[in-house]
Amino acid sequence: MSGILSKQAYAALLEPAFEQAEIGFSEGGVPVGAALFDASGDLLSVGRNRRVQENDPSIHGETDAFRRAGRQSSYRDKILVTTLAPCWYCSGLIRQFNIGTVVVGESVNFEGHLDWLREARVQVVELNDARCISLMASFIQQSPDIWNEDIGECACDSCC
Repeated sequence: MSGILSKQAYAALLEPAFEQAEIGFSEGGVPVGAALFDASGDLLSVGRNRRVQENDPSIHGETDAFRRAGRQSSYRDKILVTTLAPCWYCSGLIRQFNIGTVVVGESVNFEGHLDWLREARVQVVELNDARCISLMASFIQQSPDIWNEDIGECACDSCC
């Protein structure tokens, strides 16, 4: 299934990830949700960015879903769906474990490192989902300090 789905089928895989993003937003966290699927499109796990909720800077949406899926014999045939283009940290996880396909809800609010993933022969599917774009834009406007912290950017003028 991985690599041969239509954009409409990939969009259907976005639903559990988007639900996680909405939960994260309602909890006051960064609204990035993710889901990991096997090659047949069976859901292995879901996750969300819980950095704020858990006071743990390593819990991004993609890493949460990855951890919750447990050990897999191979990741090349897995499909990682995320509501936002992956940061360096999550892109490194994708490359380290050779996840074969990454479905991105949006890359408007944050471009991520999609070209770096493509260089590693990761199939990247960009959906430009309006719901994902709107939710992240709302969060960035509402919580710019948390957003800048999440992407490793300093929001002040004095220390950088």
